[in-house]
Amino acid sequence: MMKKFYLSALLVGTTAIAIAQASDPAAKAILDGVSAKFKTFTTVQATFTYKVENAAGKALSTKTGTILMKGTKYKVTFSGQEIFCNGTTIWNYDKLENEVTISKLDASSGMVTPQKLFTNFYDKDFRYILNGEKKVNGKTIQEIEMTPLDKSKPFHKVYVQVDKAAKTIYSTKVLENAGNRYSYTVTTMKTNVAMADTQFTFDKKNYPGVEEVDLR
Repeated sequence: MMKKFYLSALLVGTTAIAIAQASDPAAKAILDGVSAKFKTFTTVQATFTYKVENAAGKALSTKTGTILMKGTKYKVTFSGQEIFCNGTTIWNYDKLENEVTISKLDASSGMVTPQKLFTNFYDKDFRYILNGEKKVNGKTIQEIEMTPLDKSKPFHKVYVQVDKAAKTIYSTKVLENAGNRYSYTVTTMKTNVAMADTQFTFDKKNYPGVEEVDLR
């Protein structure tokens, strides 16, 4: 179960593309470009760094993970967890407990998927503005500040950084109301790599003694 792993941060709100009132047209143009570019990829293989900071900016933990995406299928490996999705079913494997939770992917529920986090992450629930550009590790990065219109959300700001040249997401940072900050930075990305469909299905033969919790 994705307890402390904010998949919705990497991998923040997501549905149809729409302009929120008072949003910045320049920011929307950048996000539209990211979405269009991502949709040209047949597959994506990426590694990322997940960092948790307190309100003062002090790092509490830093971890790494990998993600594979192919159409509606994905696999995320992160800190003792493996999440498989073959487009219809999700398997969430907890290595420590040697337990896998099985659930259905319900596209109509607004469920967050990694694909949405690289595309339609700027919907009618946010107001967004372009903060400007800066150089980071030799890249020109465009930062977009996103504010949820629904003040009951557990976070009050999201910062999305876009690699201007590549038109891909470089990082996402979520500022929680409780004070903590969660950020994901894409460290490597390969596209259009051959991937077998079997990579996106949990095979219990490879996990001896695994306990299954079927919620379908």
